[in-house]
Amino acid sequence: MAPEEHPPTPKKVLFFDIDNCLYPAKAGVHERMADMIHVYFEKHLSLSPQEAIDLHAKYYEKYGLAIGGLMRHHNIDPLHFNSEVDDALPLQDMIQPRVDLVRLLQDVDRSKVRLWLFTNAYVNHGRRVVKILGVDKMFEGITYCDYTTLPFVSKPQEEMFAKAMMEAGAHNMEDCYFVDDNYNNCNMAEKLGWNSAHLVEDGSPIPAQQASKHQISHLDDLRQAFPELFRQPV
Repeated sequence: MAPEEHPPTPKKVLFFDIDNCLYPAKAGVHERMADMIHVYFEKHLSLSPQEAIDLHAKYYEKYGLAIGGLMRHHNIDPLHFNSEVDDALPLQDMIQPRVDLVRLLQDVDRSKVRLWLFTNAYVNHGRRVVKILGVDKMFEGITYCDYTTLPFVSKPQEEMFAKAMMEAGAHNMEDCYFVDDNYNNCNMAEKLGWNSAHLVEDGSPIPAQQASKHQISHLDDLRQAFPELFRQPV
């Protein structure tokens, strides 16, 4: 799953977000990661617990990721941050293989569709997650936030979507399909002309206005949202 540009593809590309998308939010990965980010802020920026929480929220709102603010304003080594946060997560204790996800991906018509991962995490984390889930061999590539490169881009920045298209070999907006649990990411995808499905799990707050044309509660609902991407029963 190298990040280099792929040759142009005549296929449609189905982009999957990873965290809180390929596995349910109840796994608690997001909350555990937030706690570890707060500890990092306290330790390396000499902040109080509340100051750490407030600054994390500010950077998340402005840059989409805590590391975006740390790199810009504190000269933090992003790989050091990654080693103490993402790479330190005990993912093997929090998520497990998903047979239903494997079945869904197997039913995608691969003669017409390229499967691609699209995450705001660093590549190490993305690869760890999909390997634990048992779907690492089912995706042709991954677009991730490269913590080592400036300018730093992440979803929902338009440049990040352009990066994903380049790396997946997609040249037409209408050939891009996307599922993510983040409202702003789906809304940007929709504005750009992608076919977007916002994953809002059962029990989660329902947005007052949909982020995109499609709003789903389970990944299996992609079969109804994007039927053209799946093999039809004989």
